[in-house]
Amino acid sequence: MTLFVFFAVLAAAAMHAIWNALVKVHLDRFLSITLMTLGMGAAALVVLPFVEVPRAEVWPYIIASVIFHMGYRTFLIGAYRAGDFAQTYPLARGTAPLLAALGGMVVVKEVPAPLAILGILLLSAGTLVMSFRGGAHLERLNLRAVGFALGTSIFIASYTLSDGSGARLAATAQSYAAWLFICDAFGALVLCLIFRGRQALPVLARDWKAGLFTGVLSGAAYWIVMWAMTKAPIASVASLRETSILFAMLISVFALGEKMTGWRGAAALSIVAGVVALRLG
Repeated sequence: MTLFVFFAVLAAAAMHAIWNALVKVHLDRFLSITLMTLGMGAAALVVLPFVEVPRAEVWPYIIASVIFHMGYRTFLIGAYRAGDFAQTYPLARGTAPLLAALGGMVVVKEVPAPLAILGILLLSAGTLVMSFRGGAHLERLNLRAVGFALGTSIFIASYTLSDGSGARLAATAQSYAAWLFICDAFGALVLCLIFRGRQALPVLARDWKAGLFTGVLSGAAYWIVMWAMTKAPIASVASLRETSILFAMLISVFALGEKMTGWRGAAALSIVAGVVALRLG
């Protein structure tokens, strides 16, 4: 991974943390993600005339990614119903890079260097500790909640591998991202209608400005990630992306006035050590 790609992914992680911090909190998480995805699709419509239409061999990756994203959102709903999502989602975010690394070895034949593997492990461990905020106990998680969390992580790793492979095959990462965002927005709308019905549409329409803003920010961040996966190993990029949780912690401490506790410091050190290992690897 070159220094430019390395810092580009870190910038994308920071953007990911920023839109998470700014997203409207009066919508539930499912509707917030749906609104953001629709915003990404709307923003992609603007750049569509300036990018190529994907070749036939690229479309299976786009379609697969949309299906994986729909599965990801479906398991989000399952996680809400099964238990405390604040506990289950960290399992998904922390294990997804590990699954992406294992999947990368099988799907795209990329075997990370030993130091990169260490970096992935340190980043995943730091992400888990940081996400749990030190107050949740694994023994309190029921098996159903754990199942939905691990299912979510499988879908995250799946669309990561699909998008990395598809972006590499496409003419440019920009064209792949634009068409993916539009197709994914359609998939998100269909899923929203299935689970929430037509009554959700006025709720989403009222917050269209927030959706467009967070969609642009999130879309730019994920486009950088997909572009980076055309330049560097998918597993390393996917893991480095999870440093967004470190930026989120910095925002919460310095902008929102939350306390810097010992567990947060330990998690931050683990993430930073993982970043250094990935860079050196």
